[in-house]
Amino acid sequence: MSEDRSGSSAADRSWIDKIALLFSSEPHSRRDLEDVLTLAVENEVIDQDARNIMEGAMEVSDMQARDIMIPRAQMVFIKADGKLEEILPQIIDASHSRYPVVGDSPDTILGILLAKDLLPQILSPDNGNFSIEKLLRPAMVVPESKRLNVLLREFRENRNHMAIVIDEYGGVAGLVTIEDVLEEIVGEIEDETDEQADRFIHMIDANEFMVKALTPIEEFNAYFECNFSDEDFDTIGGLVIQAFGHMPTRNEETTIDGFKFEVIKADQRKIYNLRMRLPHS
Repeated sequence: MSEDRSGSSAADRSWIDKIALLFSSEPHSRRDLEDVLTLAVENEVIDQDARNIMEGAMEVSDMQARDIMIPRAQMVFIKADGKLEEILPQIIDASHSRYPVVGDSPDTILGILLAKDLLPQILSPDNGNFSIEKLLRPAMVVPESKRLNVLLREFRENRNHMAIVIDEYGGVAGLVTIEDVLEEIVGEIEDETDEQADRFIHMIDANEFMVKALTPIEEFNAYFECNFSDEDFDTIGGLVIQAFGHMPTRNEETTIDGFKFEVIKADQRKIYNLRMRLPHS
């Protein structure tokens, strides 16, 4: 028994010494931090979920708003001159809590409408004088190059939940929410209004898409009318790793049957997000 306790103590000292050695000076690279997390998981100091969150937090510092934004083509706009009876069906159908309100064009963002702010208007007997502009909150505007870790800090400091993303010419490129950023850290946050297709494939423009690595090959084939084989792999991520021949890192690219895939987010174990460009585009 004493030998078991002694052996156990020696083993404990061994991995503690390794961690202490890594932290004996400031980490020189992300790999140093990843080594610490690997040791911590192996010795049950933290579980795998905690490790994923920590690695996700490190990943967001390398990502920009353009990497996760909902593209302009998929944004739901509310027109400032819309009547209450026109706006309500649109809000009910989209089931969002916040909406950009625009003027003459989608590039003219006047503010953000919270769906809950319409409730008093619905109950009011006098809707004839309804003016959406009186209900608007200021819109937070950020460039496509905005780092996600900085954006998350500004969300918290300013108590904002949504930001409008603009391109280099000042036009609206898309929008990003605090939930979008948090999902890059903790994984998907689903609610009863989420739809299956929205979780896997997002259109950036006519030729480019953001694709989750967990997208089932069958669903990818149906969406893009192609014929990738699902005999060896169930997901697009599996096909992409096979095409690389190794575990790829961020910004690596590969082409499969004309479809160009760029790795947007990955760690040592798996791919998370891909940017995909259609063949001949």
